[in-house]
Amino acid sequence: MLNTLQSSQHQRLSELRIKLLRLHKLLLETERLTYQQVRGQVSRGELLQLVIRHEQFAWLHRLSALIIQIDELLHTDEPVTQEVIEAIDRDIRTLLSPDELGDEFAMKYNTALQRHPDVVLAHADVMMLLTSDSI
Repeated sequence: MLNTLQSSQHQRLSELRIKLLRLHKLLLETERLTYQQVRGQVSRGELLQLVIRHEQFAWLHRLSALIIQIDELLHTDEPVTQEVIEAIDRDIRTLLSPDELGDEFAMKYNTALQRHPDVVLAHADVMMLLTSDSI
């Protein structure tokens, strides 16, 4: 029973990671387009440097950190507790709460949801997985 539970948790975390990566990629693309409208085309190498160092992309670091946290859980030898899973779910729900009057992430996320249908669909995918009855 414990192995089945660990296996289903691992599967769910893997699915969540994939969905968050897709959302992150779309948000990165929307930010790249916004940046390029003002500053012109950037190469992939330049984009990587911008993502790491430029303040316009800094808001995405919080989402990156959650994905890294999931990666670490997927690669640990220790069993992942239900409390840890619930905390990750809570952190994701909190972060992915668009708010035009919220913190920088919430405001930029809200704008991305208003302007880009693909972001809306990726957001819905994450939320559906979070509310599913898996675990």
